[in-house]
Amino acid sequence: MGKISIEENEIEGLKVITPTIFGDERGYFLETYNYNDFKEAGIDIEFVQDNQSSSKKGVLRGLHFQLNHPQDKIVRVISGEVFDVAVDLREGSKTYGKWFGVVLSAENKKQFFIPKGFAHGFLVLSENAEFAYKCSDFYHPNDEGGLIWNDPDIAVEWPIEEGMELIISEKDQHWKKLKDI
Repeated sequence: MGKISIEENEIEGLKVITPTIFGDERGYFLETYNYNDFKEAGIDIEFVQDNQSSSKKGVLRGLHFQLNHPQDKIVRVISGEVFDVAVDLREGSKTYGKWFGVVLSAENKKQFFIPKGFAHGFLVLSENAEFAYKCSDFYHPNDEGGLIWNDPDIAVEWPIEEGMELIISEKDQHWKKLKDI
């Protein structure tokens, strides 16, 4: 039924995905995942786990990665809006340490493919956001790594509104800088 369009960017492997939306006066329909369409777009991966989270405005999650069980991810927002970020941690990559960000929202229905070898995080821009993601490996709680969200060497340009109170978990406040991992 539906096809997807893929936007490449300056970091090889990251893909912004826009699904085809079928709408009329009743509402809309879209396929959030179709193996054949994704395979045709170069994403031929077996996904084994779907996750969903809910966060309020100002929540900043990340920047996370799995150490020994890295995951490919397709992330999207079901309600609300987030600024989603991936940081290239692939050794030998010409974009090692570089970041790319995209606004994902219930309105734009974009998805973001983040392959293995990237740290990932997001900032909630709306009052609330529901975030969903597909993963190619299971979550292993003792295998989590991370980068501090405000590492000056990476310099993610988080769209922090004036007066926005950031809400960051204790764990996420204590990750190391890229040069220290």
